[in-house]
Amino acid sequence: MATETTQGDGLADAIGVAEHSGGSTGMPQLDFTHWGNQMFWLALALIAIYLILSRVALPRIAAVLAERQGTITNDIAAAEDLTNKADAAEAAYDQALVDARAEAQRIIAAAKADMQADLDAAIAKADTQIAAKSAESEKAISEIRAGAVESVKAVAKDTVKEIVAAMGGKADAKTVTAAVTARMKG
Repeated sequence: MATETTQGDGLADAIGVAEHSGGSTGMPQLDFTHWGNQMFWLALALIAIYLILSRVALPRIAAVLAERQGTITNDIAAAEDLTNKADAAEAAYDQALVDARAEAQRIIAAAKADMQADLDAAIAKADTQIAAKSAESEKAISEIRAGAVESVKAVAKDTVKEIVAAMGGKADAKTVTAAVTARMKG
């Protein structure tokens, strides 16, 4: 119980002190007797904050912003430079592609010309061989014809002699040869 009395007496003492000092137990900021002092410290604090911000913080912020702006400007310039280089590289690539296609067409034309020359030479060689074989075949055919004509003449002579002999006549070889030769001519 003794502690309850002590606590109760402390609260009463605090209220008594408040009544003797000014009589109001509200917020001291709203007490008009202290406003002059508070305005002085408020002005002093605002001036101190202004000086700290204007001399230290704002220059640092301005330096950071200027550095960022410089970085952005440099990056934009570098991007433009790289864009120009990329455009130049693309133009060089396109030109190389056109040149490569032209070179490929030239190579194809040269290969076609070489193949045509080889083909013409092979055709000429084949024509020569065909002409030689044809001449050889014509010669062989001529020899066969000559041999066949001679064989036909010989058979015709023998046949005429036999027919004349079967009919009861006699033919001399000169007459039979002349008759068969005349008949074979036309």
